[in-house]
Parts: sequence; structure tokens; C-alpha cells
Amino acid sequence: MSINSKNKVVDAFRKLFHSSNKMIEPKKDEKKSSSSPRRLLCRHKTDAVQPSESHLSEQPGPSLYDLLKDKKSSVNNSQKPIEKQVGIRQKRLMKEFAEIQKIQNYPDSSFTAELINDNLFEWHIRLKKIDEESQLFKDMTKFGINHILLHISFPENFPFSPPFLRVISPFIERGFVMEGGAICMELLTPKGWASAYTVEAVITQFAASVVKGQGRIYNKTKNFKEFNQRSAKESFRSLVKTHDKYGWVTPSLSEG
Repeated sequence: MSINSKNKVVDAFRKLFHSSNKMIEPKKDEKKSSSSPRRLLCRHKTDAVQPSESHLSEQPGPSLYDLLKDKKSSVNNSQKPIEKQVGIRQKRLMKEFAEIQKIQNYPDSSFTAELINDNLFEWHIRLKKIDEESQLFKDMTKFGINHILLHISFPENFPFSPPFLRVISPFIERGFVMEGGAICMELLTPKGWASAYTVEAVITQFAASVVKGQGRIYNKTKNFKEFNQRSAKESFRSLVKTHDKYGWVTPSLSEG
């Protein structure tokens, strides 16, 4: 091969090598904005594994706030029947107590009511008027007693269940007043009670019953027993069981 031929071959290889370098080398502007092939491979791999943002926004998981809120709402829903009953009792008693307060200072008022330790569900009742022709009224006049002190308490499901009424003082014999000061009245039992009955109706009924039963004031110091709530409740429970079994006997007209 001649020298000219060799030079032509060398020049051809140089041109071929130079053109291949231009195809491989990136432009200067592309170097600044692009990453290495290895980095691009890693980035592509990561994107392939992670879920897209649109997918996360479409199906978000419940937050701690949502869980606590749901738990609180479920507890509140389970307590609604109880809260409703308590609300009815409170509204009813507030209304009745306010009405009694309006009229209790009138001269012809038969009784007064006051809360015990500011408790809306426990009252003291002072019954001031009794049939003046009764022996009980004469006893009260004789001993200087101007009222009968009663204690009334209201259960959680009032007015759908009756209140509990008992005598505190004076110590009354007969008159449908039982051990501990419990009162034998059908109206105060679950079967005899109606939610339409008011406190005023209960006290009026007691005033009539204690006279009808010929109640008298026991004023002897010997063998004297004070009324108390525990024995009154025990006596009343026994009374309710007895009447549930045998029924209530209506007194004859001769007994009043």
C-alpha cells in the first residue's frame, strides 16, 4: 500500500472517531439540567414503587381525630335515652317548683316547698292546712304544731315513676302512716301512679288520707321512735309487695 493510500485510511478513521465522540458527548446545557444515567435509573425505580398523590387523596385513611370523634359519638348515642330521661325530670320539676314558689306565700296556700341542699330532686314539704274538724288538727293545735314536715324525692325516671314521700315530723299514728314515716297510698305505687300527677296532687291526696285514716299525733316520750328514711323505704317496699299480691281495699264510706 502506497503512502498516500495509508494517509487516506488514517484520515478516514480519524473522521469516523471524531463523529462518534460528538454523538456520545452531551451538550453543555444538557449537563446542567440532566442527571447521570445511574441517578435516572434510581429515580425511575423509586417512582415506580410509590403510589401517586392523586391516589392518596382519593382514599385517605381515618385520622386520630376522626377515630376519637366516632368513639365519642357512639358513646353519646348510647347515653341519649338516659340523658333524655334526666332532661324530662329536670324540666318537669323546675316548672312545678316555680309554680309552687309563686303561690306558697298566699294566705290560702296549703303547703310550702323548699329544696334540700339546693338539690332539685329532693324537697321538704311543709303541710300547713289540715281539716279543722279532724282529731289530727286538734292534736296539732294542742301541741303547738303548725305544720307536718314531709320529705319527697324524685327518681331518675320521674315523672314516669312515682316520687317517694314520707313523714319526718311530728310522729303520727295511724292515718295510713307506716313504720319509718312511709305512707300507704296507691297513688305512690308504680301501678297507681300516672305521669300527669303533680306534686300538688300528691300532697293534697296525703292531706285527705291522713285525716281519713284517723291519724293522731303521738306525743309520749316512752317507747318513742323517730321516723327515718331507711325504715320508711323498707316498710314501703313491703307494702307494695303485699298490695301487688292481694290488691288494694277501698275504705267504706263510713270511714270517710
